[in-house]
Amino acid sequence: MFSRFKNAVIGAVSGLETNGIPTPNDPHSYNKQTLAPKFLYGRPAFLNLSEDEVQMSADHRLRPIIHPSMSLPHHAGYAECVNAGKSKWNEDQAVYRQGVLTRVEYNDKQGVQKFSIPYTYYGIFDGHAGVGAALCAANQLHHILHEKLVDAQDDIWIAFSEKKRLKTKPSDLLITGALEAAFKEMDQVIAEDRTKYQAAGGCTALVALFILDKLFVANAGDSRAIICKDNKFTLMSMDFTPENERDRIRRLAEQQPNLLGQEFTSKEYVRPPKSSELGKTVMYRDAHMSGWAYKTLQVDDLKVSVITGQGKRSRVMGIIGVTRGFGDHDILSLYQRTPIKPFLSSHPEVQVHKITNVTENEVLVMGTDGLWDVVCGAKAAEVVAKSLNTFMEKERYVSAATCLVGSARGSLVNEHSWQLKDGKPSSADDISVFVIPLLPYKLEYEKLLGKYSETAESS
Repeated sequence: MFSRFKNAVIGAVSGLETNGIPTPNDPHSYNKQTLAPKFLYGRPAFLNLSEDEVQMSADHRLRPIIHPSMSLPHHAGYAECVNAGKSKWNEDQAVYRQGVLTRVEYNDKQGVQKFSIPYTYYGIFDGHAGVGAALCAANQLHHILHEKLVDAQDDIWIAFSEKKRLKTKPSDLLITGALEAAFKEMDQVIAEDRTKYQAAGGCTALVALFILDKLFVANAGDSRAIICKDNKFTLMSMDFTPENERDRIRRLAEQQPNLLGQEFTSKEYVRPPKSSELGKTVMYRDAHMSGWAYKTLQVDDLKVSVITGQGKRSRVMGIIGVTRGFGDHDILSLYQRTPIKPFLSSHPEVQVHKITNVTENEVLVMGTDGLWDVVCGAKAAEVVAKSLNTFMEKERYVSAATCLVGSARGSLVNEHSWQLKDGKPSSADDISVFVIPLLPYKLEYEKLLGKYSETAESS
């Protein structure tokens, strides 16, 4: 995979500085600091990269597109590339795991019987202010989620075996609850680890869980998932940013003004008020208002709104551009050093998609914002459809992922500039993409259903 560029970058890689981030080649780089990292920096384990290849993957000049040398479940595709100099290392992380929920039953005819419900988990974590939180989530969240699923597995099994939903504990809500509880606990773990390990920064989280006849997508942040089918797409997540969470954050600020310090306000103004306007009439609205009203500007009104900027430039307390995810427990506002974390939530939005009617060319695309900043859903669906129609089964999904990353990364037109084919600036961010076929999970469920039906009839 790396032979085509290894010789070209080996000289440049040898001069990379770690900036305090430990690497496989430098496992003791934290000896000069008080706390060690919880997890050493690396790329996703399923990429199976050597130490040299991990270093080469961070070449900001070539930005190599990397994909697995091993096969993921059902030939699912994955590809990634590093940013164009935004941070020293690729702050994205990705993971997949396969697990089983097991139930043991006893009946008079067949004695002890063991039943299993398999599941498959994919996760993408986009780090910021360092790689620590993304590494923690990639290494720990699936273990926490498994514990939550085990807690609920008896009721999940009953709902499946009776082939109907329980009135009080439907399996969809149990699995959704397991995801929600796991996200909260993951954030708590990162908070508690601050006294044991070096500060982890923060990360967004996007998780896909295939279990029984459903796909569950849990999202906290601005990564995104879509389902592509025949050049069309369906959103499976929403982006959580200061722009679209403006109401939630301002209402929290209004209800708990102690969180704002002396610097910020929950009020919003048509334009930022100036001290020269004191005593004059200005247009404003409180957090509970959908419309606008007028008031006489007073000194207290000169405070900065808790949400600044518009669109992609919107920020919480002028600092951070995402409103959900893990970590960020130590981020403070710029001047008054007010904690920002109370306004950032780890709670995910969970969407559920039934897979019993999916078709051969239906896929789930999961990507960090490095992809979606420059590639819209329609373009992603077009790229995926072209790959599925061009390549054989074993290559089509990894090819689709690679083409999506390439579409966002663009081409190097001079020493410091990457551009798309239409001449527009390409993504300068880290880019990570999964392309996952849905049909195999439908077939897995049908096989499980058939196996259980045969067992039920014989008993």
